[in-house]
Amino acid sequence: MPKVLIIEDEPSIRAVLKDILNDQKELNLEVDEAKDGLEGLSKLESEHFDLAFCDIKMPKMDGMEVLKKAREKEINTTFIMLSAHGSIEMAVQATKIGAFDFLQKPPDLNRLLITLRNALKSDLLVKETRLLKKKVSQKFEMVGQSKALSEIKEMIEKVAPTDARVLITGPNGSGKELVARWLHDKSNRSIEAFVEVNCAAIPSELIESELFGHEKGAFTSAIKQRLGKFEQANGGTLFLDEIGDMSLSAQAKVLRALQENRVSRVGGDKDLQVNVRVLAATNKDLKKEISENRFREDLYHRLSVIVIKVPSLNDRPEDIPNLVEKFLNDIAENQGNKKKYITDKALQKLQKYNWTGNIRELRNVIERLVIMSESTIEPEDVEKYL
Repeated sequence: MPKVLIIEDEPSIRAVLKDILNDQKELNLEVDEAKDGLEGLSKLESEHFDLAFCDIKMPKMDGMEVLKKAREKEINTTFIMLSAHGSIEMAVQATKIGAFDFLQKPPDLNRLLITLRNALKSDLLVKETRLLKKKVSQKFEMVGQSKALSEIKEMIEKVAPTDARVLITGPNGSGKELVARWLHDKSNRSIEAFVEVNCAAIPSELIESELFGHEKGAFTSAIKQRLGKFEQANGGTLFLDEIGDMSLSAQAKVLRALQENRVSRVGGDKDLQVNVRVLAATNKDLKKEISENRFREDLYHRLSVIVIKVPSLNDRPEDIPNLVEKFLNDIAENQGNKKKYITDKALQKLQKYNWTGNIRELRNVIERLVIMSESTIEPEDVEKYL
C-alpha cells in the first residue's frame, strides 16, 4: 500500500487533494497530512512515505527547504511540488534539487492523476534498482577479517578515488575480480560502466577486435561495425583479467592505448579518443614472463602503478568461517530453501584443508555439502564430500 503525504498550509486544498487521492481505489493509497513544512519534514523523518505532494509557499518552512532538507537527510520520498505562483525558473530549481514534477495550483485533475501514477511507477523502479544494486554489492562483497584482507581493503580505500592503474596478482579463485569491482565501485567512475575482458578465454586472433572493435568488412566475419571494450568502457573502468595470457601484438596495441588514450578499430583509419581507467589481473609472475620474452616490460610498468597482491585462501584460514556463513546464506536464498547450519568441528576441518582452488573451490564444496547433508553439516559430512 503506497503511502502519500500532503504538505499544504491551506486546509481546503489539503481536503480536496485527500479526497482525490482516496477516490483512486485501484491504487490503494494511504494518505496523511501535514499543515506546514516543519510538520511535513518531521513526518518524513519519522515515517516512510512513497510520495509527497508539497506546497512551496508555507509558513515556518517553505516547500523548497523541505525538499532540500529531505534530500540532505537521504529521505527517498518522491516529491511533487505545488504552487499558485509557479514559474519555469521555479520548476527548474525544484527539479534540480530532486523533485519529480511541478504542478500549478489549482492543479488540473487529469494532469494531477497522470503525474501521480507516473511518480508511483518511478518510485517502484527506483526501489527495484536500489534492491538490484544491493544484491550486486552483496555478490561482490569481500568477506573476512584477516590481517591480509584488511590491508587490501585499506589499500582499496586509498587507491579507488584516484585514476591510478592497478595490477592485481594472486592465484586462480582467490578473488582478484572482487578487488577490481571494489576499486570501481568506490571510484569516481562508479556510475559508469565496468567492462571485463578475460584475456585467456579469447583466441589471440580475436583479442584485438574484442578490445578495440572493428569496422564492417575488416575481415570475413565482420558483417557489421562493432565497438571494442575500450569504447564500451569509455568514462568507466576496463578490467583486463588474466592479462598475462595476452599475445605480444595485442600487448603493443594496449600499450599505445594507455600512452595516448586513443584506440583504432581493426580495419579503421582513424583514432578514437577514450577515457578509461584500466585495471589488470594475473595469476602469473609477470617479471618471469618478461625475462622469457612473453610479456612486454614497458606494458608491465604502465599497468603496475599500484600492485595489490591477493593471498590464497590457505594464507587466511581465519576467514573461512565468514566465507562459509555467506555461502550458506546465498545458497539458501538462491534455492529458496531453509538455511543449513555447520558445526564448529566441521568448520575446523574446512580450515585445515589444502584449498588449491581457493575461494571458488570452497564455494563449490559448501554447495555440495548443502545438497548432500542433512539440516546440519557435521564433520563426517565434510570428510565424506570434501
